[in-house]
Amino acid sequence: MRRRLTSLGLLAFLGLGTVAFAQVTGVVNDGNNFPESDVEVTVKGTDKVAYTDENGNFNIDAKVGDTLIINGKEFKVTSTNLGALKYAEDADLKEVVVLGYGLTSTKPKSMAASTTVSSEVLANRPNATFLNSLQGSAPGISINSASGSPGSGKINVRIRGLSSLNASTDPLYVIDGLISSGSQFRNLNANDIETVSVLRDAQGTAIYGNRGANGVVVITTKTGRYNSGLAVNYDALTSFSLIPKTDYNLASAKELLTIHKMIGLGAGASMTDEQIANYTTNTNWEKEFLKIAAAQQHNVGLKFGGENVTVYSSAGYLEAAGNVKSTDFKRFTFRNNINGKSSNGRFTYTSQLALGYSKRNQLDQETNTGVNNNVVQNPLFGTLLSPASLAPYRFADGRDMYNQIGSNTSGRSAWILYDIINGGVKNRFTETSILANVSGNYKLTDWLSVGNKTGIDYKYNQRVFARTPNGYLSVNVAASQGAQYGGFEDFTNTNDFTFSSVSNITFDKQFGDHSLTIAGYLDYLKAHYQTSYQRVNGLDPLTYSFGSGKGYVPFNPATPNIYQRIVTADKLNAGTLAYFGTLDYDYAGKYGLSGVVRRDGSYRFYKANRWETFWSVAGRWNIDQEEFLRGSSVRMLKLRASYGTTGNQNLIRTVDNLNPLFGGANLYKTLNTTTTGYMNLPGYTLLQIENNDLKWEKSIQANIGLDFSIFNGLVDGTIDVYDKRTERMFDFIALSATNGVPTLRGNNGEMSNRGIEAGLKFNIVNKDDFKFDVFANYAYNKNRIESLGTEDLSGDVVNAVGDIAYQWHLYKYVGVNPKTGEQQFLDKDGNITEAPTSADRQLTGKSYYAPVQGGFGFNIDYKGFYAATLFSFQTGGWSYDNFYSWLMDPSTAAAYNGSADILKGWSTTNPNSNIPAVTATNIGLEGSSDRFLYKTDFLRLKNVSVGYNFTKKQLQSLPVKNMRVFVSAENIVTWTDWKGYDPEPIQSYSLGVYPNPRSISLGFNVEF
Repeated sequence: MRRRLTSLGLLAFLGLGTVAFAQVTGVVNDGNNFPESDVEVTVKGTDKVAYTDENGNFNIDAKVGDTLIINGKEFKVTSTNLGALKYAEDADLKEVVVLGYGLTSTKPKSMAASTTVSSEVLANRPNATFLNSLQGSAPGISINSASGSPGSGKINVRIRGLSSLNASTDPLYVIDGLISSGSQFRNLNANDIETVSVLRDAQGTAIYGNRGANGVVVITTKTGRYNSGLAVNYDALTSFSLIPKTDYNLASAKELLTIHKMIGLGAGASMTDEQIANYTTNTNWEKEFLKIAAAQQHNVGLKFGGENVTVYSSAGYLEAAGNVKSTDFKRFTFRNNINGKSSNGRFTYTSQLALGYSKRNQLDQETNTGVNNNVVQNPLFGTLLSPASLAPYRFADGRDMYNQIGSNTSGRSAWILYDIINGGVKNRFTETSILANVSGNYKLTDWLSVGNKTGIDYKYNQRVFARTPNGYLSVNVAASQGAQYGGFEDFTNTNDFTFSSVSNITFDKQFGDHSLTIAGYLDYLKAHYQTSYQRVNGLDPLTYSFGSGKGYVPFNPATPNIYQRIVTADKLNAGTLAYFGTLDYDYAGKYGLSGVVRRDGSYRFYKANRWETFWSVAGRWNIDQEEFLRGSSVRMLKLRASYGTTGNQNLIRTVDNLNPLFGGANLYKTLNTTTTGYMNLPGYTLLQIENNDLKWEKSIQANIGLDFSIFNGLVDGTIDVYDKRTERMFDFIALSATNGVPTLRGNNGEMSNRGIEAGLKFNIVNKDDFKFDVFANYAYNKNRIESLGTEDLSGDVVNAVGDIAYQWHLYKYVGVNPKTGEQQFLDKDGNITEAPTSADRQLTGKSYYAPVQGGFGFNIDYKGFYAATLFSFQTGGWSYDNFYSWLMDPSTAAAYNGSADILKGWSTTNPNSNIPAVTATNIGLEGSSDRFLYKTDFLRLKNVSVGYNFTKKQLQSLPVKNMRVFVSAENIVTWTDWKGYDPEPIQSYSLGVYPNPRSISLGFNVEF
């Protein structure tokens, strides 16, 4: 509640005291000298509070010598009229730029190619991970979600292109100064994030040495403010989502039966035209497999700060149903961040604790690529490949289905897929996470300090997977084996514990116009991984309960091939050690130099190659500080350049978000595996031949950038040009087959990435009651394979030296023979052929990795009403549309669904069609042509939010400081030529993608 001491109350309070209080007045302005209304003004050490009016004016009871606190900034009372006060002077230029290992800078002094995204972009979005909300918000970072399943970890993140063909291309993630063991963050509440900084050049990433080659994402969570009162926030969000439509022109039941009649196959082959015309079944399988999904979020946070300590605490809950039935996600999070300092300010400390628990039910396809193209195990095929002529699933369960149809599943795969999401297959993941760290820093002198940050990152994951005993797949398999009981249940448990500690000593001193900072660091990391797996075959439907251990059929030695049990376990220890130094020099805010030298060691390599040195140098010239620009409208004009090296020790791409430190733990060693040999005796199989020369990949990068704020802040922007080369690229080196293993894992190749990045913001209107800005960012990356040990050009997707990675290698489809209806292609000599071979493939110059990404939008705020938009886009990518190729194959339509476009195919009455005749003899040869190769370009309205911020004057009668209500939409419109559900996933073939949904959300934020 607001409390103002009236003059009468003040006299009564003072009594006969001799201390003189007065009404102290002032005006609060922002960094652009515009008055700020509804700003809280307090007297330090008291409960006196006042608020500025619409003109920024305030008056408060205080005396000369008191200290006023305005949004965390202190002002000494020197008279009863303080005049104009800037509590946010040059706010945009003074914005903190977060760098490595807790280092920070400001925009004018930073020499790194980095972009900081604020909490406003990430909060109150219906996404389980902040990565989905980051898309389109920063130049140089490409984010593509490969699955819309709630809580999915299938997110492709790249910074400055694709830096390797076989090794991990994920960036390094750092949370509150310590390296994270994860590559997805479903247990991190986005509402707890203060900023996300994307470090792109060598100046920003070299400090991370052997992990910095793919860029770095630095996450900083929220904290309280010193000398601030208690503030309690409550956020609520309710969302509804649905799957977008396709452009496949799916055949209706009558159209599909007509196709059957034309090809003489399928249910309609023997039907008359009258029977087809009177056919009544026309199932909409999208409605059977999909649903409108609801989600809700609730977050409670509190923050406060005293003279020497600040606290931020939060608790969050998220619950989201999936658009595909049987999928969902739930999450609980808790965070407590404490910052403190000694009374003399020499000792500072932090303590951060984050707890998370999540549970998700998801399709097996999400983590099992083996069922991607399986039409009876991947339910994502159900919406498109299920024939409309087939009636909906009508059975109590899979056992009932088997009792009625037996093993005759021809044309009925849709029922099997529906049985899977109806409980025939269950797949549940749970994750418990603990992220905790403490740090302390002590200033031995005014210019010398020592510090340490130590933390743990622990994750316990459990997967329970089952083919339930009453599921159709279980019953059918059991019947084929002659077993009474079918089904199986898997338990997979994983413990992932990482301990890290970073110690530093820092010299920081100013000599007149010169300032120098030199720091030394020791970075120690140790990680432990343990996993166990068990499978039980044979589940009793009378007593089985999913994940409870009940209903297992005992193993019988008399039937050793039935009801088997499998148990395996694994354990790994990993570690890294590094010591490094940094140097930063500044002269009068005009010139700056910076350098990093880091010596890195990793357990992953043979001891002779275990250590390597990485480094960077950078410089800047603040042109705006030159005499010829003083007094001009240029607020900042800075030229910077950097050059340096980084490494990539994660030579194996992670599977299902495994800690990348554990992948490929024994790459340089000879590996064997046990197997069953002659007469069922145990034996060994050679898997891998040792290579003691194996090293990490090495990246060398040069960058030139320009940062500017001109026309008195009307235009802010940044432009970067870079050249990045990967040496010693991880590859498979060909060996003689006489070795028993045809390849050796080693370093054999080079790749380059060159590009340009730009970000612009136009602050068109910046008044007290009306603000309007427009922003845009753009990134172009040119990828090129410079060398490879072995060039393999035998497939549809190849890596050719001198060209882009993952290039399509196909022969060209040129249409239909108008006389015969056969497909026509070009051979290697450019001649038309109806029987192309593998030798006719040509390099297309097209890859499924898009070279151009970006985003743009606007923000408008008028007298409390606001609107914010974010568009994201990508261009230049190409993927093969398997779904459309299947739907356009008449022979496939006999057992599954088809596109009505088939009916537009060649005939004697339609000889100019570009679609072959249903009786064409060369159907199937188009699989290695570009007939179904489509652009994945898209422009997407990623997010739009409209709301209202209540003023403090409107809330003065309520125990509420701030309140906002809003409506927002996610992925609401996508403009694309891609025919399928979603062009966003990066993939060669469209094999059953869980589409990213469109959603609309209602929410409000309240601060007490």
